[in-house]
Amino acid sequence: MATRILSISGLRGVIGDGLDPVYTSRFAAALGTMFCGGKVVLARDGRSTGPMLHHAVVSGLLATGCDVLDAGVCTTPTCGVLVQHHKAAGGLQITTSHNPIEWNGLKPFAPDGSVFNRDLGQQLLQILEQDSIAWRNWSGLGSVVTLQNPAQVHIDKVLSLVNAETIRQRRFKVVLDCNHGSGAVGGPQLLQALGCEVVVLGGTPDGRFEHIPEPVEKNLGDLCQAVVKHSADAGFAQDPDADRLAIVDETGRYIGEELTLALAADFVLEKLKGPFVVNGSTSRVTADIAAKHGCQFHRSYVGEAHVCAKMRSVQAVLGGEGNGGVIEPRIGYVRDSLVSMAYVLAGLAAGKRRLSQWADSLPFYTIVKDRIECPASKTEVACAALRNAFPDAEAREGDGLRLDWNDRWVQVRASNTEPIIRIIAEAPETAAAVSLIDRAMQVVRKAVS
Repeated sequence: MATRILSISGLRGVIGDGLDPVYTSRFAAALGTMFCGGKVVLARDGRSTGPMLHHAVVSGLLATGCDVLDAGVCTTPTCGVLVQHHKAAGGLQITTSHNPIEWNGLKPFAPDGSVFNRDLGQQLLQILEQDSIAWRNWSGLGSVVTLQNPAQVHIDKVLSLVNAETIRQRRFKVVLDCNHGSGAVGGPQLLQALGCEVVVLGGTPDGRFEHIPEPVEKNLGDLCQAVVKHSADAGFAQDPDADRLAIVDETGRYIGEELTLALAADFVLEKLKGPFVVNGSTSRVTADIAAKHGCQFHRSYVGEAHVCAKMRSVQAVLGGEGNGGVIEPRIGYVRDSLVSMAYVLAGLAAGKRRLSQWADSLPFYTIVKDRIECPASKTEVACAALRNAFPDAEAREGDGLRLDWNDRWVQVRASNTEPIIRIIAEAPETAAAVSLIDRAMQVVRKAVS
């Protein structure tokens, strides 16, 4: 069976087994039909399969009358910023985030530079299902314009949100692990603009990953060692399309993804009071930080589109996901590793403290994540089994199943982007979190086998 995942958020698939130039061009043409032949910003991450998909996408967009603003290799949040900047009809990023190297995909953007919401996603899916693509004749085809230095617009917006001069005075040394992804275009430039001495790992955006691309602890040993070797103040790791950020402190200790959003929120909410939104799989530490600063706290379903929709509905000043994705609405409704780095450095500069001290000052929880490869159709069975196994917990349905106690929780849900079921548990003590997820994994495995 072809490995292809089509949803309201876009398209992901394995090259040669579900994702091919014919289907890619058709997807792009459906998007061009939806955008009525307007201007479309097109960008890609550094994956080696990007150029092939890029040509297929351009063909589909031109054939439906769109004028393509080609940003080349740049980050996913940069694509969103460029849609706003150029007042485009929308955008399309060629990426599959942290998926393995054989995967790639297409992520569409709305006219306001945000990821697609449910309504826009359903509209696109309907065009594809009904094959109602509006092909243009020879006189109505679109054109291609290459954008120069596309990252600068994004960098300037990020710089406007922090006191750049205060950060520059600290002369931070930072190790940035781009892992040959699109973060190499924009990431080092931002840090240099903030006066940092930057050591870049994997700084060529060619998709030749030096480690498994998801920025989790087990994949970042080289970064941890580099921070210690270079006596750096911080280590930052981006995923291939640079919408997520993980953090290593000055001792070489891995402290985030989860703490990326927590640290950003601790800095922002102290100065800018307002609602704060996270998804249902994000650490409890974010709720504690919102309470600390007297801000409303909201949870959404998992998924960038769901978080953004909730942020809009409550007029949130900040939001994000515990996978290292900070969403700053003043930049755009999309996860953004560049603004994450700026906020962490701004917090360090303002607090005049070490990164380890700041991280240790936050409430401590251990969050443990695991997965089981199986069809999403088995999620309902997994949820029922888990609910029966923990009858004393408060059950919350709607995005898989989340079970809450006073000081801990466990969740099971189908991934939006991969053919897997995710299981997540959190507790104040590491042993308790590990015990909880081990029991949950046993229950779920038995239920789906």
